Amino acid sequence: MFDLFGGNHLPVDGLTPEEAARELERLAREIAHHDRLYHEKDTPEISDAAYDALRQRNNAIESRFPELVRADSPSRKVGAAPARGFGKIRHKIPMLSLDNAFSPDDAQEFDAGIRRFLGLDAHAPIAYVAEPKIDGLSCSLRYEKGHLVYAATRGDGEEGEDVTANARTIQSLPETLAPGAPDILEVRGEVYMSRQDFVTLNERAEMAGEKPFANPRNAAAGSLRQLDSSITARRQLSFIAYAWGELSVPLAPTHSEALVRLQALGFTPNEHVLCQSAKDLVACWQDMQERRPSLDYDIDGVVYKIDDLALRERLGFVSRSPRWAIAHKFPPEQAHSFIRSIIVQVGRTGVLTPVANLEPISVGGVWVSRATLHNADEIARKDIRVKDMVVVQRAGDVIPQIVRVILEKRPGDAKPFTFPDTCPECGSPVIREEGLVAHRCTGGLACPAQAKERLRHFASRNALDIAGLGEKTISEFWEEGILHTPADIFHLQNRLELFKTREGWGEKSVGNLLAAIEARRSIPLERFIFALGIPQIGEATARLIAMHFTDWTHFRTSMQGDPTSAFSALKSIDGIGDSMAGDILAFFDNPQNREVLDALETQLTLQPFMPTETETSPVSGKTVVFTGTFSGITRREIKARAETLGAKVASTVTAKTDYLVAGSDPGSKRNHAESLGVTILSEEQWNSLISRP
Repeated sequence: MFDLFGGNHLPVDGLTPEEAARELERLAREIAHHDRLYHEKDTPEISDAAYDALRQRNNAIESRFPELVRADSPSRKVGAAPARGFGKIRHKIPMLSLDNAFSPDDAQEFDAGIRRFLGLDAHAPIAYVAEPKIDGLSCSLRYEKGHLVYAATRGDGEEGEDVTANARTIQSLPETLAPGAPDILEVRGEVYMSRQDFVTLNERAEMAGEKPFANPRNAAAGSLRQLDSSITARRQLSFIAYAWGELSVPLAPTHSEALVRLQALGFTPNEHVLCQSAKDLVACWQDMQERRPSLDYDIDGVVYKIDDLALRERLGFVSRSPRWAIAHKFPPEQAHSFIRSIIVQVGRTGVLTPVANLEPISVGGVWVSRATLHNADEIARKDIRVKDMVVVQRAGDVIPQIVRVILEKRPGDAKPFTFPDTCPECGSPVIREEGLVAHRCTGGLACPAQAKERLRHFASRNALDIAGLGEKTISEFWEEGILHTPADIFHLQNRLELFKTREGWGEKSVGNLLAAIEARRSIPLERFIFALGIPQIGEATARLIAMHFTDWTHFRTSMQGDPTSAFSALKSIDGIGDSMAGDILAFFDNPQNREVLDALETQLTLQPFMPTETETSPVSGKTVVFTGTFSGITRREIKARAETLGAKVASTVTAKTDYLVAGSDPGSKRNHAESLGVTILSEEQWNSLISRP
């Protein structure tokens, strides 16, 4: 039985920045686990709806807290690393994935967001293409001079598996293209198994005494990724083309015309419908949902894409996903269960989260036994009680949520739940600050739940990344008094006697742990700042701070100097507001934190920030501020383009600003830039600068 429970499960709009950072860390780990199962082993533990819920919560938190986006965020990754046993092929152009829509309102917002980005009004014509989202395995086919050179899976989006020999056995996949193909043509699509072929395959498996496949998607993925291509050849796979990668010459000016061109070259293109509005898109989605049972292949939604390829070029990408496309998924399932008990958990920041222990039930193909109750207000609003029969749904959250109580089945002895006024972990008083929904333990580092979680965060993969020092080990070492502060980790090499009689710790495992600790004695500045667990400071913000101050001594000295100057320095960093700056200063003002920093400085070498620059860009690493109105392009679009080229886009002009790009009506920023001697560029001069080779 698989239970997706873990972490803080307050609604996104109820999370504090520190809680959000903790959630994003957990989600990155959770999603990476399921990516490996799905893409490498073809043995998913959860349904697509459950997986989509993980990503939806991750995206919702990142949208609300963009400064907390992690370097290993699922929004920056696609799939999983290639499995062993196959050669690796690096995609010339990354195979990116799509953001998801889960409701008609999401589809409307997709259309509205495109219009805002491009500066178009609600009535401006935009042509879309709607295509069924086939549930198979993504594959990229490279042709040169009309001949198939290789076939590769998506893998992690950057690098996939070489499945060329197996792909050649797929009858609907052409080995040689019809005349007129570009010299270089990379066709992308879905390898799938029809429902009828899936039934036939499983009938053969049962007759042979073999384990049948769970669904056509698993069957297709398992078949394409056979090390023996003769096995693949005996299974009926199909290929539908829906996109392309590298091209020597363009296929067509629009997506719909490109699909027609691909059909002429010998491919089976995806079914598609041209739409002229968000209303048309939703209507197509509803129609496809009704037709879903009659199709001969599995689909789990409809993909919306901008038809005009020139508009796509302007829209570009956000992290792992294009702005010009989205997958509108079909709705998840619901189930009924009863509440055995309600417990309260304490997170790293002291927030108390109530959780319902359920009679285990399958929801959308996932066995679950717990559901978040979010907070005391949510329990009261839905009048949730122990012994209640409830409707459980996996939708827009990481774990199942209770939709409602089935009141007609409530037993007579069910009593309202009383929220605790003391912490269940340490007994400290619980408070609820005015204006907030969360109850919080006042124990601070005296609360073991909080202290252990902060240590775990320090050693976690995206902080110091100390392999072998996971949650279980940290909990054991904490309980035994071995670890109390981060600096204690670096003294473990002097306490080898601790491991001699400890179960599960052999010479090799101890050596690996100590080697991992030793390897982290020199750490990049941005990782160290993130590891400190400062409220609201996620990986993205830690990187901004490191980029601004460049070295640890400068940063710490600035934060512990004049508070007004420190506050001003932080506020000059684009993306850091009053609240975040206040939390940073409060962290350095705490004597206990300063003691922790003093101890760590004796153990670690903190590397100065080293920016990663785009070598071909003349504005890479430059700090740029935009002001005024630009012709034919929105502020959002011109900023996105600058960031793509490696520029650091700031909101305020300082002496360290490299360029102020001034459109019409630039306002006071231009005068301030002139007084500081900052280079001022017109829109035309900026376009000329970024177009240089």
